[in-house]
Amino acid sequence: QVQLVESGGGLVQAGGSLRLSCAASGSIFSIKAMGWYRQAPGKQRELIATFTSDGSTIYAVSVKGRFTISRDNAKNTVYLQMNSLKPEDTAVYYCNARGLTIPTISPFDYWGQGTQVTVSS
Repeated sequence: QVQLVESGGGLVQAGGSLRLSCAASGSIFSIKAMGWYRQAPGKQRELIATFTSDGSTIYAVSVKGRFTISRDNAKNTVYLQMNSLKPEDTAVYYCNARGLTIPTISPFDYWGQGTQVTVSS
């Protein structure tokens, strides 16, 4: 089993900043990809920023230049620094991790419980 615990959401005024954290724990052999998605009311879940299996990063066009994803491999943790927040960034933000578990070296694909980010105008 793998657990993802997110933190750092909240209410912020437009133009403000928030930093999200997601820590993975449990029976982890390796993490291949880890990143952030979000889902606004009435909309589909969308990719925001992620580290891919080759170590590169992908950002949604809507957040490029404002959001930065980073990671601490020793802690199996990824962060999302969100600056210049806009009301349209309001959503539930989810962490996703894909990798291999121990002892069977089987693939896993887990989601965190989500953390609410609300940006007021």
